[in-house]
Amino acid sequence: MQLQFVDRLDTLPATAWDTQFSGDHPFIQHAYLSALERHGCVGPETGWRPCHLIARDGAQSPVAALPLYLKAHSYGEFVFDFSWANASRQLGQAYYPKLLCAIPFTPSVGPRLGGLSRAIRATMIGALREQLDISSVSSVHVLFAGDDDARLFRQDGWLERIDLQFQWFNQGDADFAGFVARLSSDKRKKILRERRRVAEAGIRFETRRGGQLSESEWMAVYALYANTYEERGQAPYLTPEFLLDYGRAENTPMRVILGYEGKRLVAAALTLQSGDTLYGRHWGAAEHYHSLHFECCYYQGIDLCLREGLRRYDAGTQGEHKLARGFVPVTTRSFHLLRDAQLSDAVDHFLQRERRAVEARRDELMHHSPYRRIDDPA
Repeated sequence: MQLQFVDRLDTLPATAWDTQFSGDHPFIQHAYLSALERHGCVGPETGWRPCHLIARDGAQSPVAALPLYLKAHSYGEFVFDFSWANASRQLGQAYYPKLLCAIPFTPSVGPRLGGLSRAIRATMIGALREQLDISSVSSVHVLFAGDDDARLFRQDGWLERIDLQFQWFNQGDADFAGFVARLSSDKRKKILRERRRVAEAGIRFETRRGGQLSESEWMAVYALYANTYEERGQAPYLTPEFLLDYGRAENTPMRVILGYEGKRLVAAALTLQSGDTLYGRHWGAAEHYHSLHFECCYYQGIDLCLREGLRRYDAGTQGEHKLARGFVPVTTRSFHLLRDAQLSDAVDHFLQRERRAVEARRDELMHHSPYRRIDDPA
């Protein structure tokens, strides 16, 4: 195989990339990643320099691929290694640039190694490992790897980090009332009270496909999204041009949850639907309304899954408060190689302790399931 680094995914035919990845995970697809590049969400000026790795056979046909970025910082990753960067500086070593195999701004588990055989994917892992010897990067990181890829990285001896996300799983309820009926009494009352407060504020919701929104409607959605970042003094990750392109593209998986007070748009949540899964990613609101975030980002998404028979709602990273709202903890995995042996040993010992703590926390949370036991009173 011949290896090639590609700094613009648009130079590669979409089918040549997409056919390397099995399943229907939307974020790994050429359409999503190339739109991020075209519209300035990623690039050298943002600290996300694309350098995707492609493997070709003797006929120059792509046979493997993985999304890869040369990172000048650790923002937008959702697997936090800022303390590792600080430790590297204390050792007199530069931590940046580093190589990152991940989906920008997207803490969603999915395929990272593209290739139609296990042997080819293992070869790509070897190619990543070699970068520590032949390039100037301090480290290589693979974030939110799917189960098949995780097994390969683990077998190759990478440092493994785990964390928890909270996701909702469809148990076959006919509607939202059926879902909350399975919750313990206090959790059910909390959810119904939060939904009632939003309804009493006069806010109604509708869900539309991205292609159904006009340009002006998309710009209003973007203004709400950007407002959530501006309130924290940060620049938004996505650009309006990205939303106008990817969000309105034919067959886009974008589903937009819109909240109106009268005719005024006051809240919006961006989700993607692919296969049997709904992915919730970004949201924004014009003002602070009691419980609006829970309604727009959680309950409307659950409603959508129930209406359309979707199996799973991946509403993003972190947030133990989701447990009380019907979401359950699932384990996510990332893998890491560090050039400096002293730093690598220190990180390894830290990750061993962290894994034990995360596993214990998951067990504890599972004992506090929001769903009532059979013998619980309704």
